[in-house]
Amino acid sequence: MHALDVLGDPVRRRLVELLAERDRTAGELTEIVTAEFGISQPAVSNHLRVLRESGFARSRPEGTRRIYALEAARTAEVTDWVQRHLAFWSQRLDALETEVRRGRRKEER
Repeated sequence: MHALDVLGDPVRRRLVELLAERDRTAGELTEIVTAEFGISQPAVSNHLRVLRESGFARSRPEGTRRIYALEAARTAEVTDWVQRHLAFWSQRLDALETEVRRGRRKEER
C-alpha cells in the first residue's frame, strides 16, 4: 500500500502524529483517538494493525502492554514524495507570484 494511501485516513494520520511525539502504549493511543474520533477500541486496533503492516509503526511487548513507536523509514518515503512535488509547485507558485506583482504594478500606474 502506498504511504499516502495509509495516511489518507484521518485516524491513521492522528496516530502517526501522536507517535511522532513519543512512543505510546496501545491504551494511550486508544484513549486519545477514541475521544477525538468517537471510534471503538477494536477500530483503533485495526488502524494500528494497518500502520504496523504498512511499516509506519512497530510495537513491542512490555509486560502486559504493547508499546508503539514510529518507523522513520516509511515517514521518509512520504517526505521524499512531498519534496519531489514541492519542487514542481514551488516553481509554478513563484511564477504566479511574479505575474500577480506585475499586475499590481500595472494597476498602480
